[in-house]
Amino acid sequence: MAISAKYFGDLIRKETGKSRLDYIQLRLIELAKERIFDTRKTVSEIAYELGFKYPQHFSRLFKQKVGVTPNEYRMAN
Repeated sequence: MAISAKYFGDLIRKETGKSRLDYIQLRLIELAKERIFDTRKTVSEIAYELGFKYPQHFSRLFKQKVGVTPNEYRMAN
């Protein structure tokens, strides 16, 4: 896209009212929620697919944003 990080952040804030980090994290969580129902994949595999270096970071972010761990979310739905 060839735009600066600052300009991208400004566009995101203008359109969504959220910071670029919040927006990106929310989009990742939305993707994770869709992928969690594929029980052929572990939570770790999903985390790696979404670009997380450590699955623990993914699980922590997921719990922070959703209120339950990825495994709890998978079992409840």
